[in-house]
Amino acid sequence: MTMPTDDRSTLIEAITREVLGSLSARAGGADCATCTGGTCAATCAPKVAQVVQSGATRVAYRGPGGDVPRDLARYIDHTLLKPDATAADIDRLCAEAKEYGFAAVCINPTWVKRAADDLRGSEVAVASVVGFPFGAQAPEIKAMETRRACRDGAREIDMVINIGALKSGMRDLVRADIAGVSDACHESGALNKVIIEAALLTDEEKVIACSLAREAKADFVKTSTGYASGGATVFDVALMREVVGPRIGVKAAGGIRSAEDVQDMIAAGATRIGASAGVKIVIGERGAREQY
Repeated sequence: MTMPTDDRSTLIEAITREVLGSLSARAGGADCATCTGGTCAATCAPKVAQVVQSGATRVAYRGPGGDVPRDLARYIDHTLLKPDATAADIDRLCAEAKEYGFAAVCINPTWVKRAADDLRGSEVAVASVVGFPFGAQAPEIKAMETRRACRDGAREIDMVINIGALKSGMRDLVRADIAGVSDACHESGALNKVIIEAALLTDEEKVIACSLAREAKADFVKTSTGYASGGATVFDVALMREVVGPRIGVKAAGGIRSAEDVQDMIAAGATRIGASAGVKIVIGERGAREQY
């Protein structure tokens, strides 16, 4: 049963007030001066290890595979979403993922079949993106793109919501947009992770977006694409967790640059971490081991 608009608005306001009050002192976190995009698993390994011990199941990584300690590699999505990535780059990404035992590669849809062929027989999963990075495609196009990616071998889909529609109050469209991708994913046993692009939303809009994702049977909600003006914050993660409850995953991604940031995200309710700086967290541990 769909909740009446007035009741939903009241609930949204109540949740937003509650989480704002509880998190006002927790937002932010120290930067890691050595981090560069997507390499924390190699440059700051001890910090990533702490994140994993705190409960993270995935950490995004965009650096050389050989720089990541083997005991952390299985938590990492080896990611390459640059528009100028070549076939050779994809092959190299997949080869590194197999060699170093990464959990998944995350790539643009055009490369899914190639990656699936490269990774056949390995334990590395293929993840891809839909409606990326702006989310402005029509719902039927996103569903079609999802089915094609899953047919080509993707087992996880990170979709971007229609941000403009959400901000215009077009909730039915946004719900249908997410549901179409969820249905397409679940037909083949894939997961739908819904990127709400929190940096572009008001607190109330974040609550609405997560509520719609839950209603549309998404498997995860995710903070950011990494292409907007900001990434994950402790407040956003806690707010998203509060809205979706314990049964839906929350992925914090974008702007996570220190162990303290990651620990705060996990404490706030994140079950996966996508960190362009989070990979650097992993490299430090490798260097520390070499010293002893």
